[in-house]
Amino acid sequence: MNGGEGRRRLAARASAGKGAAAHRSAGARRRLARGGGEVPLDRLTTRGRLAWLNSAGSRIGTTLDLERTAQELAEFTVPRFADGAAVDILDSVLRGDEGAQWTGTGVPLMRATALCCVEELSSLEPTPVGETFVRAEEAHETLLHRYCLRQGRPVLVSRMRSDDFIKVAPTESAAAKMRAAGVHSYLAVPLIARGLLLGSADFVRGRGAPPFSSTDLALAEHLASQAAVYIDNARLYGREREHVVSLQRALLPRATPVTPGLRVHAEYAPSTAHHGVGGDWYDIMALPGGRTALMVGDVMGHGLPAAATMGRLRTVARTLMTLDMAPERVLARLDLATRDLEDEQVATFLCAVFDPADSTYTLASAGHLPPLFLDGHGSAEFVDVPVGAPLGAGVIPYDPIRVKVPRGGNLVMYTDGLVKSRRADIDHQLECLRSTACGLASEALEAGGLIERAPADATRFDEAVLIVATAVSEAPADLREWQLPQEGRAASVARSLVTDQLAEWDLTELTDVFELVVSELVGNALRYGNGPGRLRLLRGDRLVVEVSDTGPDLPQIQHADLSDEGGRGLQLINMLCRRWGSCRTVTGKVVWAEQNLPS
Repeated sequence: MNGGEGRRRLAARASAGKGAAAHRSAGARRRLARGGGEVPLDRLTTRGRLAWLNSAGSRIGTTLDLERTAQELAEFTVPRFADGAAVDILDSVLRGDEGAQWTGTGVPLMRATALCCVEELSSLEPTPVGETFVRAEEAHETLLHRYCLRQGRPVLVSRMRSDDFIKVAPTESAAAKMRAAGVHSYLAVPLIARGLLLGSADFVRGRGAPPFSSTDLALAEHLASQAAVYIDNARLYGREREHVVSLQRALLPRATPVTPGLRVHAEYAPSTAHHGVGGDWYDIMALPGGRTALMVGDVMGHGLPAAATMGRLRTVARTLMTLDMAPERVLARLDLATRDLEDEQVATFLCAVFDPADSTYTLASAGHLPPLFLDGHGSAEFVDVPVGAPLGAGVIPYDPIRVKVPRGGNLVMYTDGLVKSRRADIDHQLECLRSTACGLASEALEAGGLIERAPADATRFDEAVLIVATAVSEAPADLREWQLPQEGRAASVARSLVTDQLAEWDLTELTDVFELVVSELVGNALRYGNGPGRLRLLRGDRLVVEVSDTGPDLPQIQHADLSDEGGRGLQLINMLCRRWGSCRTVTGKVVWAEQNLPS
């Protein structure tokens, strides 16, 4: 794909309907000259031409979108400066790479990026916008555009001869159509910013317009120099945005863990705006005892600093949830961690822990928007979670709320990018979200349909995170829970319950290990925890057993001397099991252990 043909395509493309936003006829040019609109530059004084050139700053580079900036350059020059314009950008630049001084053979790979032309040139055959183009170099060593790109200098053909058209147009057919359309003058200028080639801009004039002059060449060079800076700024911003999006996605979960009793869909949607990438995140974690933690957060601000802060907070949150801490305690610790950040960031956060044994959620919020609860029968309401201060504000404590979910019920957690709008207040947008969720079929809701139908719609200016969790049963078939007696026979009862259940699950080869493990857990609860509470056994990816009690102290492995009568229970559990742990609850604590299932 030869960049040299850019001019040819250029002229040709000038006609393309894709880029043509201002089609004017030669007759229209004459009417304009008589005062019916903008006066062509060839009829202006030097001061008028300089004023036109100066106005480019307000009409080119209005966004940080590279393709849009190229299109604005083409539209700015038609019809006052040229009857047709085409902008071609190096394919490497469109991918975010640096521009370059071309030293290889032929011409660099170019991509048609923008087109604009008057109506009389609409019959030409340009290279369509978005396509790269190739031309056999050996067949046309005299391509005019090749010189422009290789030397970084403009090319001016005031009056085109018959053999000039094939040096400009992308194909023989396009060259013939240029002749038939009355194209008679051609000008190409390189787009160079910070000493590096980015692409080129080609211009043509047709019937009724004077040929390009040396004055026009000077104007085009100044305009190209100015526009190249805007294009390079857009390239740099686009590259930074891609880096932030890549970092953002790398810090989000790559897979959803096994969630007993739940079916979870999670989705991250970048904004359509270039600045709307940064600090939204979500996480889904499997906890001991078959519980599941769902988390969403939003760091204030955008860009790389917000994304970096998000990654740090997500890591802290995962570490805290690994300890199986209660949601309100996780938020309190996260607030302390946020205040320790050097950049003094503030974030909102919502945490929900689902327990499949009783199909309940325990929720706590740090300044986050309320989750939406759908009962599965057409009703939807926002959960009235006590709203604490955002993380980093230093206002503790946080208060939890417990909500029971029926089978088929949905909990929807999200960030404000899903509802935020510049045209409506947040209460109105939340009501729109509620009614939209009610109107979605359960399959569409669970598939993330709210992303496209949310009040902020597909043109949202901020990124969004969505989690939809659906309760699939009152209690999973692989979860068993029993109340243990408070007296000394509790260990014997626990061993019997576990043995029978393992036999029912065809896991008898784990019986010996789990009889010993449950005996030690119950024994610790009797000695240090005011007696055992509930025994829970879960079969999932692994087999997990846990015993609750009302004792305040978390167990720790102690060093036991040879003469000591006790102190070796947790050492045995640590050696026999894949891992073990403990966590505090509202009424005391839970101690658990897990083992791999037989292959």
